[in-house]
Amino acid sequence: MLDQIPYFSFLLSAFIGIGLAAATGFRVFLPMFAVSLASYFQWIPSLETFEWLSTLPALITTGIATLAEILAYYIPVVDNFLDTISVPMATLAGSVLFAGQFSDLGTLPQWGLALIAGGGTAATISSGFAGIRAASTATTAGLGNYVVGTTETAGAGIMAVLAMVAPFIAVVLAILCMILIVFFGRKAWRKLRKTKQIP
Repeated sequence: MLDQIPYFSFLLSAFIGIGLAAATGFRVFLPMFAVSLASYFQWIPSLETFEWLSTLPALITTGIATLAEILAYYIPVVDNFLDTISVPMATLAGSVLFAGQFSDLGTLPQWGLALIAGGGTAATISSGFAGIRAASTATTAGLGNYVVGTTETAGAGIMAVLAMVAPFIAVVLAILCMILIVFFGRKAWRKLRKTKQIP
Protein backbone atom coordinates (compact mmCIF):
# COMPACT_ATOMS: atom_id res chain seq x y z
CA MET A 1 0.00 0.00 0.00
CA LEU A 2 2.64 2.51 1.11
CA ASP A 3 4.97 1.55 -1.73
CA GLN A 4 2.30 2.82 -4.17
CA ILE A 5 2.72 6.38 -2.84
CA PRO A 6 4.68 8.51 -5.34
CA TYR A 7 8.36 8.86 -4.36
CA PHE A 8 7.82 6.54 -1.39
CA SER A 9 11.11 4.70 -1.98
CA PHE A 10 12.94 8.05 -2.19
CA LEU A 11 11.38 9.22 1.10
CA LEU A 12 12.17 5.90 2.78
CA SER A 13 15.80 6.14 1.70
CA ALA A 14 15.95 9.74 2.92
CA PHE A 15 14.50 8.78 6.31
CA ILE A 16 16.96 5.90 6.71
CA GLY A 17 19.81 8.19 5.68
CA ILE A 18 18.81 10.95 8.09
CA GLY A 19 18.38 8.44 10.93
CA LEU A 20 21.84 6.98 10.35
CA ALA A 21 23.36 10.45 9.95
CA ALA A 22 21.79 11.53 13.24
CA ALA A 23 23.27 8.45 14.90
CA THR A 24 26.76 9.43 13.70
CA GLY A 25 26.23 12.82 15.32
CA PHE A 26 26.11 11.01 18.66
CA ARG A 27 28.92 8.52 17.94
CA VAL A 28 30.89 8.27 14.70
CA PHE A 29 31.61 4.54 14.53
CA LEU A 30 28.66 2.93 16.35
CA PRO A 31 26.16 3.46 13.48
CA MET A 32 28.67 2.01 10.99
CA PHE A 33 29.13 -0.99 13.27
CA ALA A 34 25.34 -1.39 13.56
CA VAL A 35 24.94 -1.33 9.76
CA SER A 36 27.91 -3.70 9.36
CA LEU A 37 26.47 -6.12 11.93
CA ALA A 38 22.98 -6.04 10.39
CA SER A 39 24.38 -6.46 6.86
CA TYR A 40 26.78 -9.25 7.82
CA PHE A 41 24.03 -11.34 9.45
CA GLN A 42 21.61 -10.36 6.65
CA TRP A 43 19.13 -8.77 9.05
CA ILE A 44 18.78 -6.00 6.47
CA PRO A 45 19.19 -6.16 2.67
CA SER A 46 22.80 -5.48 1.70
CA LEU A 47 22.88 -2.46 -0.61
CA GLU A 48 25.57 -2.30 -3.27
CA THR A 49 27.06 0.78 -1.68
CA PHE A 50 27.17 -0.96 1.71
CA GLU A 51 28.76 -4.19 0.50
CA TRP A 52 32.07 -3.20 2.06
CA LEU A 53 30.33 -2.94 5.44
CA SER A 54 28.86 -6.45 5.20
CA THR A 55 32.26 -8.20 5.28
CA LEU A 56 33.85 -9.77 8.36
CA PRO A 57 36.94 -7.47 8.29
CA ALA A 58 34.64 -4.41 8.22
CA LEU A 59 32.59 -5.84 11.10
CA ILE A 60 35.70 -6.43 13.21
CA THR A 61 37.23 -3.05 12.33
CA THR A 62 34.09 -1.02 13.05
CA GLY A 63 33.52 -3.05 16.23
CA ILE A 64 36.99 -2.25 17.57
CA ALA A 65 36.67 1.41 16.54
CA THR A 66 33.26 1.63 18.24
CA LEU A 67 34.54 0.14 21.50
CA ALA A 68 37.60 2.42 21.47
CA GLU A 69 35.48 5.50 20.78
CA ILE A 70 32.97 4.71 23.54
CA LEU A 71 35.69 4.05 26.15
CA ALA A 72 37.73 7.12 25.12
CA TYR A 73 34.81 9.40 25.98
CA TYR A 74 35.04 8.26 29.61
CA ILE A 75 38.66 9.42 29.91
CA PRO A 76 39.00 13.02 31.19
CA VAL A 77 40.73 15.46 28.79
CA VAL A 78 40.60 12.85 26.00
CA ASP A 79 36.84 13.36 25.68
CA ASN A 80 37.29 17.08 25.11
CA PHE A 81 40.09 16.46 22.62
CA LEU A 82 37.83 14.06 20.69
CA ASP A 83 35.21 16.79 20.45
CA THR A 84 37.63 18.89 18.38
CA ILE A 85 37.73 16.20 15.68
CA SER A 86 34.30 14.62 16.16
CA VAL A 87 32.34 17.28 14.22
CA PRO A 88 34.23 16.88 10.90
CA MET A 89 34.39 13.10 11.37
CA ALA A 90 30.65 12.90 12.12
CA THR A 91 29.91 15.12 9.11
CA LEU A 92 31.91 12.80 6.87
CA ALA A 93 30.42 9.61 8.33
CA GLY A 94 26.88 11.02 8.19
CA SER A 95 27.37 12.03 4.56
CA VAL A 96 28.72 8.57 3.62
CA LEU A 97 25.86 6.69 5.31
CA PHE A 98 23.28 9.04 3.78
CA ALA A 99 24.85 8.85 0.30
CA GLY A 100 24.75 5.07 0.50
CA GLN A 101 20.97 5.25 0.25
CA PHE A 102 21.01 7.17 -3.05
CA SER A 103 23.42 5.36 -5.38
CA ASP A 104 20.92 5.67 -8.29
CA LEU A 105 20.83 9.48 -8.24
CA GLY A 106 24.18 10.13 -9.86
CA THR A 107 27.34 11.36 -8.20
CA LEU A 108 26.68 15.10 -7.99
CA PRO A 109 23.09 15.05 -6.65
CA GLN A 110 23.89 12.05 -4.45
CA TRP A 111 26.77 13.72 -2.62
CA GLY A 112 25.24 17.18 -2.71
CA LEU A 113 22.16 15.86 -0.92
CA ALA A 114 24.33 13.76 1.39
CA LEU A 115 26.43 16.72 2.51
CA ILE A 116 23.39 18.92 3.14
CA ALA A 117 21.02 16.44 4.77
CA GLY A 118 23.35 13.76 6.12
CA GLY A 119 26.39 15.86 6.95
CA GLY A 120 24.27 18.73 8.23
CA THR A 121 22.27 16.49 10.57
CA ALA A 122 25.39 14.80 11.95
CA ALA A 123 27.29 18.09 12.36
CA THR A 124 24.39 19.76 14.19
CA ILE A 125 24.09 16.97 16.76
CA SER A 126 27.85 16.50 17.17
CA SER A 127 28.59 20.23 17.62
CA GLY A 128 25.67 20.58 20.04
CA PHE A 129 27.02 17.83 22.27
CA ALA A 130 30.52 19.31 22.04
CA GLY A 131 29.11 22.53 23.50
CA ILE A 132 27.23 20.67 26.21
CA ARG A 133 30.36 18.70 27.15
CA ALA A 134 32.51 21.85 27.24
CA ALA A 135 30.03 23.51 29.60
CA SER A 136 29.86 20.34 31.68
CA THR A 137 33.65 20.30 31.97
CA ALA A 138 33.73 23.93 33.10
CA THR A 139 30.83 23.74 35.56
CA THR A 140 31.17 20.22 37.02
CA ALA A 141 34.96 19.74 36.75
CA GLY A 142 34.27 17.01 34.21
CA LEU A 143 32.09 14.88 36.50
CA GLY A 144 29.01 15.52 34.38
CA ASN A 145 30.84 14.37 31.24
CA TYR A 146 30.11 10.75 32.10
CA VAL A 147 26.38 11.45 31.85
CA VAL A 148 26.89 13.29 28.54
CA GLY A 149 29.02 10.43 27.17
CA THR A 150 26.49 7.76 28.19
CA THR A 151 23.65 9.78 26.65
CA GLU A 152 25.56 10.05 23.37
CA THR A 153 26.27 6.31 23.22
CA ALA A 154 22.65 5.44 24.01
CA GLY A 155 21.42 7.97 21.44
CA ALA A 156 23.69 6.55 18.75
CA GLY A 157 22.52 2.99 19.40
CA ILE A 158 18.83 3.86 19.51
CA MET A 159 18.97 6.04 16.39
CA ALA A 160 20.98 3.46 14.40
CA VAL A 161 18.52 0.67 15.20
CA LEU A 162 15.46 2.84 14.54
CA ALA A 163 16.92 4.04 11.22
CA MET A 164 17.02 0.43 10.02
CA VAL A 165 13.78 -0.91 11.51
CA ALA A 166 11.53 2.16 11.90
CA PRO A 167 12.93 4.97 9.72
CA PHE A 168 9.80 7.15 10.03
CA ILE A 169 10.15 7.21 13.82
CA ALA A 170 13.91 7.73 13.44
CA VAL A 171 13.52 10.88 11.34
CA VAL A 172 11.00 12.39 13.78
CA LEU A 173 13.36 11.69 16.67
CA ALA A 174 16.29 13.09 14.67
CA ILE A 175 14.44 16.38 14.15
CA LEU A 176 13.46 16.54 17.84
CA CYS A 177 17.05 15.76 18.85
CA MET A 178 18.42 18.53 16.66
CA ILE A 179 15.96 21.07 18.09
CA LEU A 180 16.71 20.06 21.69
CA ILE A 181 20.48 19.83 21.17
CA VAL A 182 20.65 23.23 19.47
CA PHE A 183 18.58 24.72 22.31
CA PHE A 184 20.60 23.15 25.13
CA GLY A 185 23.86 23.55 23.21
CA ARG A 186 23.35 27.32 22.96
CA LYS A 187 22.47 27.51 26.65
CA ALA A 188 25.64 25.53 27.43
CA TRP A 189 27.84 27.85 25.34
CA ARG A 190 26.32 30.92 27.04
CA LYS A 191 26.94 29.38 30.45
CA LEU A 192 30.50 28.55 29.41
CA ARG A 193 31.15 32.11 28.27
CA LYS A 194 29.80 33.50 31.56
CA THR A 195 32.01 31.07 33.50
CA LYS A 196 35.09 32.26 31.59
CA GLN A 197 34.22 35.91 32.22
CA ILE A 198 34.17 35.43 35.99
CA PRO A 199 37.57 36.60 37.36
